[in-house]
Amino acid sequence: MSGILAAVIGLVVFALGYRYYSKLVAEKIFRLDPNYVTPAHKYEDGVDFVPTNKFVLWGHHFTSVAGAAPILGPAIAVYWGWLPALLWVVLGTVFAAGVHDFGTLVLSVRNKGQSIGTLADKLIGQRAKMLFLFIILILVLMVNAVFAWVIANLFVSYPASVLPVFIQIPLAIWIGHAVYKRKTKMLGPSLAALAVMYLFAIISSKWGLLQIDLVQYMGGEGSTGLFGMGAVNSAFLIWIVILMAYVYIASTIPVWKLLQPRDFINSHQLIVGLLILYLGLLFTNPEITAPITNPSADTSWFPLLFITVACGAISGFHGLVSSGTSSKQLNRETDARFVGYFGAVGEGSLALISILAVVTFFGSTDEFLATYSSFQAANGSGLNVFVEGASALATGLMIPPEVAGTIVSVIIVSFAATTLDTAVRMMRYIISELGMEYNVPALSKKHVATSLAVISSTVLVLLPEGSKGFGSGGYLLWPLFGTSNQLLAGISLLLLSIWLKKRGSNYLITLIPMVFLMFMTLWAMFQKVIFEWSWFGSDPKMLLFVLGAIIFVFAVWIVLTAFSALTRSMKTSDDLDKTAK
Repeated sequence: MSGILAAVIGLVVFALGYRYYSKLVAEKIFRLDPNYVTPAHKYEDGVDFVPTNKFVLWGHHFTSVAGAAPILGPAIAVYWGWLPALLWVVLGTVFAAGVHDFGTLVLSVRNKGQSIGTLADKLIGQRAKMLFLFIILILVLMVNAVFAWVIANLFVSYPASVLPVFIQIPLAIWIGHAVYKRKTKMLGPSLAALAVMYLFAIISSKWGLLQIDLVQYMGGEGSTGLFGMGAVNSAFLIWIVILMAYVYIASTIPVWKLLQPRDFINSHQLIVGLLILYLGLLFTNPEITAPITNPSADTSWFPLLFITVACGAISGFHGLVSSGTSSKQLNRETDARFVGYFGAVGEGSLALISILAVVTFFGSTDEFLATYSSFQAANGSGLNVFVEGASALATGLMIPPEVAGTIVSVIIVSFAATTLDTAVRMMRYIISELGMEYNVPALSKKHVATSLAVISSTVLVLLPEGSKGFGSGGYLLWPLFGTSNQLLAGISLLLLSIWLKKRGSNYLITLIPMVFLMFMTLWAMFQKVIFEWSWFGSDPKMLLFVLGAIIFVFAVWIVLTAFSALTRSMKTSDDLDKTAK
């Protein structure tokens, strides 16, 4: 099958979903009110609550959710064949992710910009709220570890990408100051910043200049490095420390100083990247050489496909961004459709091209099966195959392979870094909220909460697990990240269903995808926790077992409590939806 035909089908479905389905949800289900006073205006403080143009906010929201996950998950999931992965990405985006991201944004806006975890208290009770907050805390902790691991490894593997990524920081600060202090338009400066980044990428990759290769600085791969742990591990450690120092600062300063302008740059970077890859697909016109389904797979795609694709189809982390940061910046309630649903469509488009870049890269089906020989092999090679496949597509636009590889890695790192510091900021919010709940005032202090978030994330990503050795924590956490992320999305859809029922709205649009998602995810998680990660498995992984068992028990507890609330008779009017008239 032609890769172009698969892309056209997927993009047309996305467009129809946004044009018609999201409009139906906005007007008939959520009943958005353009006169509603959003939290960004009501509680404006210049730090977290900042009324923001919908295009700028879309850039912040989109790049916060579009990290490495919608690339990595689908690039692994094609192990079972390209068709199951593609169908779940397309249909999941339209009927699950779009409604989830859109809905959690609206729910938070209607309730003072409170997070989805806090709203669990009002919807299903105090105990469920605390369990939910702990699940969110563990998930965000894993997001920090996984994405820090991805960035550090890409910096080690692609040293030409380091300077283009870091040059973005002072450029974003300059843009933030110009926009919010001098009232300069953001579009022109952000495009100029993007041009500077890609200029450095070309210089670094084409001529080998300005590369920051820490492995070579320490004597090469054969050297002992720091403390005798080898040059590669030493470089990895240094990058983790630098990244965590950066996210500490980025997550504590006002959003307009760095996050918003940098995310606006990255939104253009994502658009440019998607254009390069889709145009490259058009000009190279490759055939899909991967099998439609993989009959020789060593694990069943049902239900593991759904937790592997993860953010490529629906992500609970998106609900945290929608209710944690984006809801505090929404200028008008009617902007929520564009920011939330269209943000999910953008992520689906990224996941779609990730699939196509991988399944069209190989010369034959046998070559694909040789690389994707097992599910474990797919986990280890998925990201690198995407970089190589995306670079091959970019050559259709006459971009040299080495430059294309650097630009692709810059895009991945930029998105992962955006998600990383957004996640640390949200983790600070959650720690502060838990501190207030349990009467520990010190945890409510910004720098105390941020320090706990950064230190715990650093420990987790550097934690050795079994034979994998130093720094394997982030790599091993991916399966648990996928399951807990989908669980969180299912619980958020369940909360939305309760809210819609209380309002007298049609709640089937959230209930149906919730039931499907929760069934698949709990089933997959039960298999992983009991039969693979525990001592009963052939390769026990105690870190995954302990965290997975906690999340599984908490999730089942919340689901039972929430279903009880959903089926309880609603005789009084809902006090959650005080919409301005």
